Amino acid sequence: MGNFLLVTIQVDMHDRLAMTLQEDLTNRITQTHAHGVLIDISGLEIVDSFIGRILANIARMSRVLDAETVVVGMQPAVAITLVELGMSLRGIRTALNVEKGMALLRSSLNETTNQITATKWRADDDAED
Repeated sequence: MGNFLLVTIQVDMHDRLAMTLQEDLTNRITQTHAHGVLIDISGLEIVDSFIGRILANIARMSRVLDAETVVVGMQPAVAITLVELGMSLRGIRTALNVEKGMALLRSSLNETTNQITATKWRADDDAED
């Protein structure tokens, strides 16, 4: 969807599937030059510590590849489990649904674009001095 990749997880994930998702997603970010990744986990009823770590890793890897990550559709039981496991999911922004997640990604992309423009503008001013 434009500069963003949309990943919808419709089945409970086992470890091998999670690892495959991580690898495939990082490859797609590189191939498409995506600036955002939205992961819809509304189909997940259970998230264990391994899946939680994979989601956090995906967010960190995406960031290294210049893409923001937003996870949407988290079930209350999943949120409770993650908190009980002590997982903070650093680097992952969350939203209630796809619409709000896309708005968050668009906002993040606009902020980044504005920062780049401001930096270029300051560099151009410094060059003139």
